[in-house]
Amino acid sequence: MESSSLMTHTALATLLLPFIGALLTACSPKSIAKWVCVLFALLATLGTVALGWEFIDNSKADMVIPLLSYGDTALFGFILDRISTLIVFAVVFLGLLVSVYSVGYLNRGNREHPHDGENRYYAFLLIFIGAMVGLVLSSTLLGQLVFFEITGGCSWALIGYYQTAKSQRSAMKALLITHVASLGLFIAAATLFINTGTFDLSALSQLDGLPALLTFGGILFAAWGKSAQLPLQAWLPDAMEAPTPVSAYLHAASMVKVGVYIFARSIIESGHIPHIIGWVGIVMATLTIIYGFLMYLPQKDMKRLLAWSTITQLGYIFLALSIAVFGSQNALNAGIAYIFNHAFAKSLFFLVAGSLSYCCGTRMLPQLRGVLSKMPIVGVGFCIATLAIAGVPPLNGFFSKFPLFAAGFALSREFWVMTPIMVLVLVESVASFAWLLYWFGRVIPGQPSEDVLQASPLPTSMRLVLLILIVMSFASSVIAVAWLG
Repeated sequence: MESSSLMTHTALATLLLPFIGALLTACSPKSIAKWVCVLFALLATLGTVALGWEFIDNSKADMVIPLLSYGDTALFGFILDRISTLIVFAVVFLGLLVSVYSVGYLNRGNREHPHDGENRYYAFLLIFIGAMVGLVLSSTLLGQLVFFEITGGCSWALIGYYQTAKSQRSAMKALLITHVASLGLFIAAATLFINTGTFDLSALSQLDGLPALLTFGGILFAAWGKSAQLPLQAWLPDAMEAPTPVSAYLHAASMVKVGVYIFARSIIESGHIPHIIGWVGIVMATLTIIYGFLMYLPQKDMKRLLAWSTITQLGYIFLALSIAVFGSQNALNAGIAYIFNHAFAKSLFFLVAGSLSYCCGTRMLPQLRGVLSKMPIVGVGFCIATLAIAGVPPLNGFFSKFPLFAAGFALSREFWVMTPIMVLVLVESVASFAWLLYWFGRVIPGQPSEDVLQASPLPTSMRLVLLILIVMSFASSVIAVAWLG
């Protein structure tokens, strides 16, 4: 009981600290707002570490803690298990890294966007971190829905941060598409409550027949919207109008992970999802992977290339989770590890793009050459991120992709159609690596181009974050395996 009380207080503090920090950040003088943001992001990160420590101390026993009820109906509570404690650390720690990076990025020395960061930037970043904590730890579908909508509002504010006509159009597009997707979660929550009398995620296991199809179909549709999968992918490439640290956080570490996380959580809690949901997930994931790859081939803007690459990588996660619907524990573990590992690798890639923008004034790949000789840490970061995303050992991406392919080919013994699907996806993976390697060869080695020769120095805070993410691109897979067991 004492352990449960301690974990409740720690989880509650981790949830509330970013919101309190956002309020203080909004009210602080502009000169110290960024440091208030960093402080509260750090405190929230320490909260996730403490939560993990207490979880270990409790013998890693799964725990559901009801917090808010109406009569006998639980409205919100915490679910603490291996998956929620792992993912909540990733989203909050990356929020801390992005806030530290932003201190260096949002200043007058930025050659692409010379601009001192406004209080609202740091305040919305903290609200987003808090919303992610609430969503990941929520034990009810209603709690997930509330924080799902909060993340949509924050993404609108942060994508349109520069307040240009183009960025505001992109922000509205993201808000509208993800809000349409949220209708799926509304339908899922209503169906669950009508059929079970509760919003508890654990009640998903009680559903069968049409209610099960409506609930899991609604969750999958909402997940497609947040994670930019076909047919709801159009908002993500345009969202690259956001400041690059926002792109790294929303579009690599947090917002796009909302979709795959709520789908993964529904699989874990239900145990017997209708197989039609798995087949729909597999088909749409495969189509998204191929479409995403074809769309990033013509891209010259590094951030747009990374946006389409992100859509493709999220397709891999949906593929793993859809295979898990058929009872594959390996596929489920691969999907969870993929969420964790991809967040660090893709954040590194986005922040490398941000560093090039900051120092060189451009992120257009044809104008960049010889980056390694002028900016060694950016060049190394580009190389590590490329290898990690492609799944080359010993980088973290390998330990996500290998079990996914193993699970997919294992399922082909039962369903022959899985063999051509997995071969097609494997070809895409190799082709994707070849394309990223092509741009690596053009951008990183060689004699510096004019834009690179005139590059300004990279601020210390940005350099520090790149170093940490390079290390995490090796270490995150070890953390995931050790934690998930």
